[in-house]
Amino acid sequence: MAKAWTFPTPQVAFVNIKQEHWFGKNLNYSLSAPAFGSQFIEKVGDVTPSTYSEITPSASVLQQLMQIALFDFWIANEDRNSNNANLIYDVDLGRLIAIDFGCILNTATFDYPLSHLTSTDTILCSDLFRHIVNGVERKLTDGIIHDLQKEYLTYLNNSSKQISCILEAMPQQWNISDAIIREKLIQLFDPAWKTGVWDNFMECLKENM
Repeated sequence: MAKAWTFPTPQVAFVNIKQEHWFGKNLNYSLSAPAFGSQFIEKVGDVTPSTYSEITPSASVLQQLMQIALFDFWIANEDRNSNNANLIYDVDLGRLIAIDFGCILNTATFDYPLSHLTSTDTILCSDLFRHIVNGVERKLTDGIIHDLQKEYLTYLNNSSKQISCILEAMPQQWNISDAIIREKLIQLFDPAWKTGVWDNFMECLKENM
């Protein structure tokens, strides 16, 4: 679904990790299920509070960050925030790359219906966002928001085509209920959820700009 939203994120695959691949680890067990692997990307750096200043503010980087933030609001990702950006930065191409979507669909309250993120659950409430948005002219920022709103429903339409693929690809060894995942994914496309996500996103933008 992140690919359907067109922002940069590593190629992923299910991988089987052999005991000898646990380099430097002294473990007495092996994995019984496929692991989730992200392709290694060269010449990138972790985005942390100590590296924010190395990111050059631009309309392009701001657009990427806002798009990722909106995706997180929609997918209920609770783990990309001021304490944990889950981003890497490609200096040569001047782009943010989103990683680690392990806490989507309200992982902390997974057995309950989807709930909207709070303002502190989002990367918009971070020094990183303020560093970038303060370095971009307001008229450009307004243009980015306008374009995001126009593309939002297109992103959702493209994402809806992924539901069957996700359910078919999910490893049975993970012992995750197809019924629960299906219900969660369908909730993402409920009209009230889609509208609420945008409204919540805009409210958080106003609080942090």
